[in-house]
Amino acid sequence: MPMRVTGLNSGLDTESIITALVEAKSEKKNKLVKAQTRLEWKQDAWKELNKKVYSFYTKTLSNMRMQGDYTKKITKSSNESAVSVITGSNAANGVQNLEVISQAKSGYLTGAELQKGGNKASYTSSTKLSEIDGLNLNGGEKLTIKVGGKDKEIALTGDMTINKLVSELRNAGVNANFDEKNQRFFISSKETGAANNFNITGDSSILTSLGLEGGDSNKIDGSDATIKLNGATFTSDSNTFEINGLTITVNQETSEKITLNTTDDTDGIYDMIKNFFKEYNELIIEMDSLYNAESSKGYEPLTDEEKEALSEKEIEKWEEKIKNSILRKDSTLNTVSSAIKQIMLQGVKMSDGSQLYLSEFGIGTLGYFNAGENEKSAYHIDGDPDDSNVSNNDDKLRAAIASDPDKVTEFFSTLSKNLYDKLFDMMKTTEYSSAFTLYDDKLMKEEYSSYTSKISKQEALIKAYEDRYYKKFAAMETALSKLQTKENALAGMFGG
Repeated sequence: MPMRVTGLNSGLDTESIITALVEAKSEKKNKLVKAQTRLEWKQDAWKELNKKVYSFYTKTLSNMRMQGDYTKKITKSSNESAVSVITGSNAANGVQNLEVISQAKSGYLTGAELQKGGNKASYTSSTKLSEIDGLNLNGGEKLTIKVGGKDKEIALTGDMTINKLVSELRNAGVNANFDEKNQRFFISSKETGAANNFNITGDSSILTSLGLEGGDSNKIDGSDATIKLNGATFTSDSNTFEINGLTITVNQETSEKITLNTTDDTDGIYDMIKNFFKEYNELIIEMDSLYNAESSKGYEPLTDEEKEALSEKEIEKWEEKIKNSILRKDSTLNTVSSAIKQIMLQGVKMSDGSQLYLSEFGIGTLGYFNAGENEKSAYHIDGDPDDSNVSNNDDKLRAAIASDPDKVTEFFSTLSKNLYDKLFDMMKTTEYSSAFTLYDDKLMKEEYSSYTSKISKQEALIKAYEDRYYKKFAAMETALSKLQTKENALAGMFGG
């Protein structure tokens, strides 16, 4: 930027004069900057709201519209500590009898305590096999590990450490560890069940020296779990059985006869519907709050110069006032919220030809005079213990689920589908909006770019005006300088 020296001869504050002369042009630029800032805040507000609507659309409505998601069942075990059950939607209702014969177990080998000179040894993980008492390796010795019907050989050498042997055992498909404190190898199969059992074979003297057989070593073979359900025997290599829609897990062995009672999970269906209205209410209350926000008339985004005169707290409060009202009386917002509310009010056409409404299930709004601000379109479920407004009313929804779950399922799945389809239509790609977007994001982006271009042109225009005025004042200063030189020369002549 060129250095400008002004007012030397005239004594005028040309900087202030030029600033005043171009003030009108600067004011036009400031208006453009403020308008662009307001547009940016509006884009941000819509992005945040659109994200919440899209989440409601893809998660809540997407699940609620599928009737299969309402088919919830629960099975109670008479001994939950011994047997737990997960119930599938295809499980048959009724009471069943269960006996636990045995749990599935892993194969387990507790090695004999290693000895040295007739006493307990003090080997470590870094001890070489050649240092183990009684273990003579001449080359070619090996162990064979059989796991699940597959064999793997481990070649033994005198330089191999205990730690290396443990690593080779693990690579062969078993869990292995050497306990230095107890001087024993502990080996087990990685999975339960007879099919996952393991065996270690090799030269008897080698196995004995390593404590893998003989002495006080002990091997327990892997075994399957066995249960009797309604008199029929079932086996599994794990402690979990999948039988006719039930996933039964045996947690402990017991001689007690256990009953499993499978019923429709009315609480699960109720909670699903309750959660739907919780999320719907949060969304519609936010929409109404944004639309009915207090006016910020007279407030405009601040320029950098205006911010210099305020504290950070004052700036934040000023901008928050504008941002909170950025979608006030927004026509697009009104269109979206009105469409959603209409779907909820118009009820559902059932497969039998009847028309049902939310009131059939004890669900409704509190009314204009009883509802809080911006909560007039929020729904409440009669008898909901978490809602003090209606907790004392009769619980029609639970009663309906218990007496006719199919009707409840059809109504709410259809209602959700209607909402889902309406939002899908409103979020389609258009000339002005992207896919799954409720507002004209493409148009706003174009407007933002247009403001950037206009602001750039206005800045160039301001600079041009400044340069022109500076040249004029510079010419004036030059003329005054020449005049002063002549006057000084004349004064010198007459004075001489």
